[in-house]
Amino acid sequence: MAAHGKFVFRVCTGILGRNASLLKPHTASASLQTMKIAGRQFCSSNTGQTEFDVVIVGGGIVGLAAARELLLRHPQLKLAVLEKEKELASHQSGHNSGVIHSGIYYTPGSLKARLCVEGLELAYKYCDDNNIPYKKCGKLIVAVDQEEIPRLEKLYERGQQNGVKGLRLVGAEEIREMEPHCRGVKALDSPNTGIVDWGEVAKSYGSNFQQNGGQVFTEFEVADFKTTKESQGDNAEGLKYPVTIVGQNKQTVRARYVLSCGGLYSDRLAEKSGCSSVPKIVGFRGDYLLLKPEKCHLVKGNIYPVPNPAFPFLGVHFTPRMDGSMWLGPNAVLAFKREGYKLLDFNLKDTVDALGFK
Repeated sequence: MAAHGKFVFRVCTGILGRNASLLKPHTASASLQTMKIAGRQFCSSNTGQTEFDVVIVGGGIVGLAAARELLLRHPQLKLAVLEKEKELASHQSGHNSGVIHSGIYYTPGSLKARLCVEGLELAYKYCDDNNIPYKKCGKLIVAVDQEEIPRLEKLYERGQQNGVKGLRLVGAEEIREMEPHCRGVKALDSPNTGIVDWGEVAKSYGSNFQQNGGQVFTEFEVADFKTTKESQGDNAEGLKYPVTIVGQNKQTVRARYVLSCGGLYSDRLAEKSGCSSVPKIVGFRGDYLLLKPEKCHLVKGNIYPVPNPAFPFLGVHFTPRMDGSMWLGPNAVLAFKREGYKLLDFNLKDTVDALGFK
């Protein structure tokens, strides 16, 4: 997933809350109202159930994918997802460039390389199976001078080692045939690269999770994790569900295990659970320009530069969108609010956290 809405040095933390001793039972309800998101209905527990085998904190694409997969593999488990916003996929999952990458860039043999190559095929299959629109519009990585050609050829070799399908090097004439308004001396053609609305994919995961018996609680912002210290009389429920998750509005749910997929707040959730807050989230916002609608026909697919090894980003590129628009970017500027998507968004705590981290 191309998460260019914000660049972060830590995307998601998985924390398992291990069994402690008994915790006094909580009776506070965590029920929330039913809602519809993009044609899919999400609702909280209307049965009053607040005890689960596994609770996933975070209703973004990582949390929802993890929840769905856990339930598919272990349908006997009681699972719930907690999301602090009114809607699922409100942040990273809905603020990215929407590219389905093919696995060219990653070190051969690495987990990133394997998962990206396999993930592309699985993403297309999931979209086909669930009627989610996508476009397999391809990508050209274009060398504009002779100095960039060795790096481009190295990318080609890396992609071949990673098992990326359909990769080929093309010359200047073929670049013009594929992208009439693009000029370069040589390019790497990745025909299986595509685009999709990852927010829509995430919401589909959520819908699928609920259809299979999982529960989604929105507007449940985690304030604290509490674990049972010792047995309370004859009540064994605390031993069975030793972790209590407390919301900002005093909602509570209890769980045997907790999986935290908190995105831009994963470090703070880790700290609340008793783990280290390092590595720290340091957010960089990516700004894009929008091509004028009457000029969008000038670009057919993704056009990327050859990455500069001096920088940790892929460089400014042309990215077509599912709505027909064309993005140009991104840059990378320090974000003064973790979930701030506008130029002047500011949060004092987030800013101090970022600037104070060595």
